[in-house]
Amino acid sequence: MSIYRNSVWFMKGLNQYCRSGYESASKRFVPGDLEVDVTGRSFMVTGANSGIGKTTAKEIAKRGGIVHLVCRNKDRGEEAKREITTETGNQNVFVHILDMSDPKGIWKFGEKFKNEHRLNVLINNAGCMVNTRELTANGLEKNFATNTLGPYILTTVLLPLLEKEDDPRVITVSSGGMLVQKLNVSDLQTENATFDGTMVYAQNKRQQVVMTEQWAKAHPSIHFSSMHPGWADTPAVQSSMPDFYEKMKNKLRTEAQGADTVVWLAVSSAARKQASGLFFQDREPVATHLPLAWTKSSPGDEEKLMQVLEELSQKFKPQ
Repeated sequence: MSIYRNSVWFMKGLNQYCRSGYESASKRFVPGDLEVDVTGRSFMVTGANSGIGKTTAKEIAKRGGIVHLVCRNKDRGEEAKREITTETGNQNVFVHILDMSDPKGIWKFGEKFKNEHRLNVLINNAGCMVNTRELTANGLEKNFATNTLGPYILTTVLLPLLEKEDDPRVITVSSGGMLVQKLNVSDLQTENATFDGTMVYAQNKRQQVVMTEQWAKAHPSIHFSSMHPGWADTPAVQSSMPDFYEKMKNKLRTEAQGADTVVWLAVSSAARKQASGLFFQDREPVATHLPLAWTKSSPGDEEKLMQVLEELSQKFKPQ
């Protein structure tokens, strides 16, 4: 089954996820969707010092938004801020230093942010693909900590802040790679299986899609969405998937093309008209499962994921 899934997915990717796929899809885009002024609205972008995160932050800043860059590295975060403010003229760009694999740090950051700022839109973009099984200082598998538990805690702690505002949104940058994975709640930190970084990442991305669907049910006043940016030429792809990058580099999307749907989900009124909890690709909702791939999970497993994440997150919550 995994051979079938991977083959169907790769053919889909060649057709839809490359630069040519974006160019084809963009013919139906409504240009006016992004001709908006978001002055006064506050946005948080994690993983904002490079790649899709930085490009997204820059596009929001161009449109007048208040932008909070959440970055792990202070120097790179400040460099991204200088670039964004210089290119856009928007001085309302702020850097926050946070490691998204550190659950205790995320709780502390979120509580502090709640007391000092407003927030209309949260963009969970930060992620990693570590190809060997590594544990964080808190004893968590690093991919899971960064890609799944981190966004879960950050979103959870900021929900009350978002709910206070007009038109609140949460966007999670997932990946079409999740299509090859069925949710596996029995081994969230890959303790019992052979470790394959690419498949662990895909499983994390499946978890993000399920989280988005569950959040949408639980918090109807907030618009939740997840999305696939396509195969884009970013520093993360170059470093985490060097073989894939070498084979595909002439076909990859630009960072701007990869970020387009994130920006559309964050600022356009058209995105708000879509149902909450959907998975998007090139500005439209798409299926979360390949045909005949047997990747659908039971409602019980999806609820179990949220239960386990909640219990795990509470272990790291400051008392």
